[in-house]
Amino acid sequence: MKLDRTDRDIVAALQGGLPLVAAPYAQVAAELGMDEAALIDRLKAMKARGIIRRIAAAPNHYRLGMVANGMTVWDVDDAQVAELGALVGALPFVTHCYERPRALPDWPYNLFAMVHGSNRDEVEEKRARIADLLGGACRAHDILYSTRILKKTGLRLRRKG
Repeated sequence: MKLDRTDRDIVAALQGGLPLVAAPYAQVAAELGMDEAALIDRLKAMKARGIIRRIAAAPNHYRLGMVANGMTVWDVDDAQVAELGALVGALPFVTHCYERPRALPDWPYNLFAMVHGSNRDEVEEKRARIADLLGGACRAHDILYSTRILKKTGLRLRRKG
């Protein structure tokens, strides 16, 4: 998919995040020399075309005091994984949840859910709540703890001259 100059300028302007002001889209639009409604329409169109997936906050969990971060992995019955995954993803302490193919025989897990806590005991309590929710549809599970932040940015474009 090709971006026209305006779309490219919008992505470049937003790639570092929205400004922390009362009307962030209005400010970005003004910086780009366009109307706020036109900016929002362009963003909606780029989302519809699959150029951007979302605009969302990407908090630094460590700075928020959430220093225990665990990717819980689950071997869930294929017939129930979509339904149960939606329930897990709706839990207030799950920041992202997704289904992935297994890599048998070494990796039987098909459901992943990221949880954060102020310590590992808190993360383990949240993992136990997920296990209770999954019940007998879950055959095995594990948790992989983060040891450092690898990425906290989205797409980055270079500005063309």
